[in-house]
Amino acid sequence: MMKKFITTLCFVCFTSLMATAQEDTRIGGFIAYGSEIKSVGVGANAEFPIINNLTIAPSFIYYLPKDEDIIKTTIFEINGNANYYFMNDDSIGFYGLAGINYTSVKVEVEDFGFGFGFGGASSSEGKIGLNLGAGANFNIGKNWMPFAELKYVLSDYDQLVLLAGVKFNL
Repeated sequence: MMKKFITTLCFVCFTSLMATAQEDTRIGGFIAYGSEIKSVGVGANAEFPIINNLTIAPSFIYYLPKDEDIIKTTIFEINGNANYYFMNDDSIGFYGLAGINYTSVKVEVEDFGFGFGFGGASSSEGKIGLNLGAGANFNIGKNWMPFAELKYVLSDYDQLVLLAGVKFNL
């Protein structure tokens, strides 16, 4: 009986929270640059309001592969951030961010072509880190808004990431 009551209460609270926050839910796309890997990436993000001035913001970045002679490096990252809006008026929304980062790096060595049956080799590794940064949404009076973000990833793959793109209001 108590389990059903708690489940129902949680469902009602979650549903009402999502109903009031639906108008501020956003999805978007962006272009990013990683300072240590010196590569451009493309990504997608979303923003889900939780309470006043606080959103959950998952994102994914795929960096363009780097080919250096016979070595190809592919990197992607998955992020789960919380954005806190310090300022959110009619023209600009400025926020600080903190969250979890997962970065995956895959390195492939091409076949040397000597005909000895060596088909190349590959190795991949993923590391968890911490994101810290800030961003801004620029309200231009449309159903979409440009934004920019700067974050630092603290992990075995430390780097500064600058990104810019657009978010669409749902």
